[in-house]
Amino acid sequence: MNQKEIEDLLNKMTIEEKIGQMVQIAGDIFLSEDTNSMLTGPLKDLHLSNEKLYQIGSVLNIVGAERVKKVQDEYLSKSRLKIPLLFMGDIINGYKIAFPIPIAQGCSWNTKTIKEMTEISAMESSIAGANVNFSPMVDLSRDARWGRVMESIGGEDPYLGEVYAKTMVKAYQGKNLSETGKLASCVKHIAAYGAVEAGRDYNTVDMSEREFRQYYLPAYKAAIEAGAEMLMTSFNIINGVPSTVNRWLIQKIIREELGFKGIIISDYGAIEETIAHGYSANEKEAAKNAIYAGVDIDLMSSIYANHLKTLCLEDKEIENKVNESVLRILTLKNKLGLFENPYGNLDEEKEKIYLMNPINLEKAKQLTQETFVLLKNRNHSLPLQKNKKIALIGPYIDNIGITGSWSMFSDKSKNSTILDVFKEKIGNQVLYAKGCEILRQGEFNKILSADGLPLIQVKNEEQKEEELITSAVETAKNADVILLALGEHYRQTGEACSRSTISLPENQIQLINKLSELSKPMILILFNGRPIELNTIEEKLDAILEVWFPGTTGAKAIVEMLLGEQNPSGKLTMSFPQNVGQCPVYYNHYNTGRPHNNNLRYVSRYQDIPTESFYPFGYGLSYCNFKYTELYLNKRKINENETIIVTVKIENQSEYAGHEVVQLYIQDLYGSVVRPVKELKAFKKEYFKPHEVKYVEFYIDIEMLKFWNEKLEFVAESGEFKVFVGGDSVNVLEDKFELIMSL
Repeated sequence: MNQKEIEDLLNKMTIEEKIGQMVQIAGDIFLSEDTNSMLTGPLKDLHLSNEKLYQIGSVLNIVGAERVKKVQDEYLSKSRLKIPLLFMGDIINGYKIAFPIPIAQGCSWNTKTIKEMTEISAMESSIAGANVNFSPMVDLSRDARWGRVMESIGGEDPYLGEVYAKTMVKAYQGKNLSETGKLASCVKHIAAYGAVEAGRDYNTVDMSEREFRQYYLPAYKAAIEAGAEMLMTSFNIINGVPSTVNRWLIQKIIREELGFKGIIISDYGAIEETIAHGYSANEKEAAKNAIYAGVDIDLMSSIYANHLKTLCLEDKEIENKVNESVLRILTLKNKLGLFENPYGNLDEEKEKIYLMNPINLEKAKQLTQETFVLLKNRNHSLPLQKNKKIALIGPYIDNIGITGSWSMFSDKSKNSTILDVFKEKIGNQVLYAKGCEILRQGEFNKILSADGLPLIQVKNEEQKEEELITSAVETAKNADVILLALGEHYRQTGEACSRSTISLPENQIQLINKLSELSKPMILILFNGRPIELNTIEEKLDAILEVWFPGTTGAKAIVEMLLGEQNPSGKLTMSFPQNVGQCPVYYNHYNTGRPHNNNLRYVSRYQDIPTESFYPFGYGLSYCNFKYTELYLNKRKINENETIIVTVKIENQSEYAGHEVVQLYIQDLYGSVVRPVKELKAFKKEYFKPHEVKYVEFYIDIEMLKFWNEKLEFVAESGEFKVFVGGDSVNVLEDKFELIMSL
């Protein structure tokens, strides 16, 4: 359809049909065979009549060719104008193939890797009927207490957020949304959701506009520039106004300043929640506030469905806004080709062949290995020697639940376990004992209770726990090396999973302490969705491999890495704190007037822990040993039209081949506003053969030196700058240069 035909269709619609396009509900409603229970169940809860049901514009989390076709056919059979449904989904880290969770993907520091993961995910989900995916999540995340850091692709760094946002949006959408394997990207969450106070989900955000523009806005801006078709609002308030009804945010910043022309959807029930915030007095006012702010689709509430019609009759301007919203929705449906083919890119035959195919599974394993971060490797404990007896201990050794909290569509029954893979590789050399559960039942019951689920009866838990530890110790006595697989439960990370403690569960720490008494080499494989507090156990471990929640091929990827068939190359995108009392902790902080100094008392520091992070941003070891020398700048002074070439010599001083992420940071030493101690401005992932030497180049231009000043101008200023290059944000070489701006 052309634009005129879209506008003609809009003019044919009744006000009820227009409002219906602005409402999204769970698609399962259309699959219910019991009409009576449907009318007294989900539709009653949403206060939607059967007639309104067949005017709805989109549905949530119905994927799978057969299911999508059934719902679309059922809907169109009763729709007057035959406007097809949009099928949207939470396909956060893959559809049938679960890739590593987003925080892990970011640790690859490889846009090609992230692009390939995203393209496979897009192909799988689009041929299964999805039109829109609620991804990527590009919220800047500096506080490990927040459960949703596991979804944050860029972690604590705005530059990484920008790079990854562009990469993923383009990979999802391609050049044409109607192409096979493409779907619309819905970027979330506008705005600053990662800055919730105390790391508590849904909580308040309050920051200056300068801070917002400097650190939190860039990733959203990059996604818009990459052509993102949709944005989702966040649950938090920002500067006193809920994001979902925040006109300054949506209209002034997103629409006018950044020029976003696509659809804005609320998060789940967020329009209605503005009442609980104390901003909207009632449902009708909530609908009015949201439509005036510019929210096009009400996700999983009936606020728009039940109140927009009355508001349109009372206010002509609201009717105009409804028309604008519906035109945006119809335009996206047209871009997806749904008017010509209501099933979009759905393809039942390709679905049978493509989903979980061996080529993609092998590719997924290779991509997954790039996300692992080697945090410690004392005395070259890794890779493991295949002729050693290895005690495999821990609740994640014989466990297929390693895909993370958003992997709702993956088939976990197809996952291998670490135990299975080790037996295939070196069966005679491995011993196994569970050692402990992931959580004590009392701790797990707290999770179940919070979710309103039945509690598990606990009987003789202490006795069982003691028996598991005793068995693990006896098993480990017969081994040369102890390999532990420990971490968080997947239901401890994700939405509504904020934690005030971020250490390993107490029963797991007890297991580590008991096994350490054997004085044998001990290696930890760490499963988690956030930075974990490790300072109390780190000295007892000879090596730590951070694998996050690695997904469908995770077990095979882990074992190959441990046996030296692959070499770790991941780098952290979030700093690991000394303990939770440090949070939020991040590398690109400001200096105070009394910077930390170990020899002074009255400075900005803690009495009981170091000021710096436990593992810094950008950190990650390798089986290689990379040595950085000879940092060289071809110029010491530049004007705004010139460029500096930065060169560093890197030598792989090992017998292993591997990748190194070379990172460039800049510090503006003196500015009209205080500038951070350093900021990531560029990185390269380079491959090195054994003993290979490379000279790696970067270019510094004026765009890297710009920032938001006190007047909210994006400028560069004359003055001195430091440049740092290294393998992480702490271990760097440094030099200086000067920028001289013309008058």
